[in-house]
Amino acid sequence: MKYYMTFMTEIISKVNDAVNSFVWGIPMLVLLIGTGILMTVLTKFFQLSHIGHWFKNTIGGIFKDRHITRHTDKDDKSISQFQSLCTALAATIGTGNIVGVASALVAGGPGAIFWMWIVAFFGMMTNYSENVLGIYYRRKNEKNEWCGGAMYYLKDGLGSYKGFKQVGAVLAVLFSIFCLLASFGIGNMSQVNSISINMNSAFEIPAKVVGIVLAVLAALVIVGGLKRIASVTEKLVPFMAIIYIIGTLVIFIINIGQCGAIFSAIFKGAFGLRAVGGGIVGSGIKLALTWGMKRGVFSNEAGLGSSVMVHSNSNVKEPVRQGMWGIFEVFADTIVVCTLTAFAVLSSDLVDLETGAVLSTSEGSALVGEAFSTVFGKAGPAFIALAILLFAFSTVLGWSHYGSKAWEYLFNTKSTIIYKIVFIVMIYEGAVMKQNLAWDLSDTFNGLMAIPNLIGVLSLSPIVVKITKNYVARNIKKEDVKPILSVFPDIEEAHIKEMKEQQEI
Repeated sequence: MKYYMTFMTEIISKVNDAVNSFVWGIPMLVLLIGTGILMTVLTKFFQLSHIGHWFKNTIGGIFKDRHITRHTDKDDKSISQFQSLCTALAATIGTGNIVGVASALVAGGPGAIFWMWIVAFFGMMTNYSENVLGIYYRRKNEKNEWCGGAMYYLKDGLGSYKGFKQVGAVLAVLFSIFCLLASFGIGNMSQVNSISINMNSAFEIPAKVVGIVLAVLAALVIVGGLKRIASVTEKLVPFMAIIYIIGTLVIFIINIGQCGAIFSAIFKGAFGLRAVGGGIVGSGIKLALTWGMKRGVFSNEAGLGSSVMVHSNSNVKEPVRQGMWGIFEVFADTIVVCTLTAFAVLSSDLVDLETGAVLSTSEGSALVGEAFSTVFGKAGPAFIALAILLFAFSTVLGWSHYGSKAWEYLFNTKSTIIYKIVFIVMIYEGAVMKQNLAWDLSDTFNGLMAIPNLIGVLSLSPIVVKITKNYVARNIKKEDVKPILSVFPDIEEAHIKEMKEQQEI
């Protein structure tokens, strides 16, 4: 049996490598970045031209706008805007922010960080567009819960175009299938696998024990549904993010003198002005670009169409307001957390800033742990192990919701308990799984999931622009025009009525 499992693992790995190479080829990267660039141009660089507005109405509004943090009552199945952000961040701020950044530095050199920034900048508008479409095309299921996501705007949006009804329906099913598979990869096995390895390395806890404990803890939350997940993540995400950011800032401040050299290494490495690890210059820029983009997408998930499924459960009525939370989500994940991780490693003398070569034999989270040990001593690796535990476990909780929504679309609402049970069992499997295979499967499912979603975003870009212009006219230019809130007239009218009662318009 042991030899059979080894053989099957090798077969899966080889097939996955072939698919992964195809999925993450140049055309896919062009599609990802191209979509972000297009949406940025069409919305007139909304993430820059209205930066003050979206900051004020997202993180800035938490302390003064009760509608952002207000919890819904027991009978209302939706969640608050802040809860939707925390659940989305729970799924995005994970091992990609630690292991993913370290992997990008090892494989692509410091220049990979520049391309992560590029992915994030344009990814802000991809994520914005996904959330706008998610709110605009969402509807309620038999449990009176909001259902939104790429599958719905593919079927009802793209499918509404003449001659595209079947195309939209097929792409919606494909997206749901890929999302279901991705929930076991990026959202489960790769996350739990990282926890298991770090718990064993830092505290010598066996993988089987880690798997059992995590499966039990996850079951207590996941079986309770979205409201319980949101309740946990709105407490866990701010805590873990703040603690981790403080740790990385301490390292950055202590090594502030290297700031100029780090920026120089990042920009020179990004454009092949120096070889990565002493290799060929042309090869260096390709590695920096490819790994920066792959790990950037893995980290913030812009373009995958994943976080829109929880953003659509928000009690928000304005599609653009939830879209702005999508911008902030990418900003917080990549521009803030990933950048601080990269600076912690690059400022700790573990990377030759002249050649881009990694001077340590450590990889992944161990490399970040070693960087922390230069300042915090033996407590550094333990801190990273605990950070990965919190980051990765919260990701598992967030992705359990994404997978359940994909299952619901493919099958039905009542049968989602089957998916939840399988998902919990796979947590144990992820803990004892081979590390490289878990990460390779995640990359493959990421890419497959992004393809139908990006087709949907591109085809429905005129709708995003129309809704954005309407919002800007009403809320920034103060023009008296009717809101565009939903593709369904009855939902739109109900929202307008509620907004008038709450004096939101």
